[in-house]
Amino acid sequence: MIEELKSHIKSVEEYTTQSLDEVEAFRIKYLGKKGILNQYFAKFKEVPKEEKKTFGQTINQLKQAAANKVESLKNELAQQIEDKGIYGDLTRPGEPIEIGSRHPISIVKNQIIEVFANIGFNVSEGPEIEDDWHNFTALNLPEYHPARDMQDTFFVQNPQNDGNEDLLLRTHTSSVQVRYMENNKPPIRTISPGRVFRNEDISARSHCIFHQVEGLYIDKGVSFKDLKQTLIYFTTQLFGKSKIRLRPSYFPFTEPSAEVDIYWGLETETDYRITKGTGWLEIMGCGMVDPNVLKNCKIDPKEYTGFAFGMGIERIAMLLYQIGDIRMFYENDLRFLKQFKSTF
Repeated sequence: MIEELKSHIKSVEEYTTQSLDEVEAFRIKYLGKKGILNQYFAKFKEVPKEEKKTFGQTINQLKQAAANKVESLKNELAQQIEDKGIYGDLTRPGEPIEIGSRHPISIVKNQIIEVFANIGFNVSEGPEIEDDWHNFTALNLPEYHPARDMQDTFFVQNPQNDGNEDLLLRTHTSSVQVRYMENNKPPIRTISPGRVFRNEDISARSHCIFHQVEGLYIDKGVSFKDLKQTLIYFTTQLFGKSKIRLRPSYFPFTEPSAEVDIYWGLETETDYRITKGTGWLEIMGCGMVDPNVLKNCKIDPKEYTGFAFGMGIERIAMLLYQIGDIRMFYENDLRFLKQFKSTF
């Protein structure tokens, strides 16, 4: 009988299952009132006296092995049930990752960068907190110049200076162009996208925070004709419209200066609304770089000429996606942003 007990011990130790019902049947088989252990306990009196000690020790080994096996199987299966409850069926394929949405301003900015990159323009960036020289003075806007009133400015207190240097939130990315001209020799062909700040009332058509892309090309023999051809290329690539017109205007850092209109057309009611029934739509300002600006940046205006242009990214995005309120770009409404989920 001792050999039988040892055989049972081996069977108990090798037993495994993935069913709690089978674990319970196993427990009853060995530890139940009519189980194998009680049957061997009933035969104890039949065991020869000299084997009783060994027989009793072997029964206890079987009892301990069966109890341990039942306990370990229950714990293992309970853990599997808990994991499944938390994580679901771990054998199932994973859930697909939801596609994110690019912000429409980022989409349009990248499109503009790509258009100009194809004709050799690189991208330059600069600080959003600027000094007076780079934001105004170097751009032909000396102190007390009346044109400074064209841009209501956010000034920033600088605790590290003695009050002789004004810091401000840049009002245009032209300051980046100044820094680029200071650190690079012609030929220069760069665009400067970035966020700018002006102290303006927030409405459906204007905001105190917005984004610009400004372009600069400086080389020997650059003319207004080169500027016009560059703008025609840009409007054709971005809008699919090549008909433009240049209206005389004034900017302190360009001379001559012009506003750029494209012929949007009058095919829909929306076209009539956004062009006020004319078919023409203003999209940017431009002009030949003023010689004083070149001098301020240590570039000889007798040897080099150049042109510059600038546009608001929000305005372009509103045209491309027919968005009627500029405030929608800054409210982070998921219903609005998810409309651009499939746009790259």
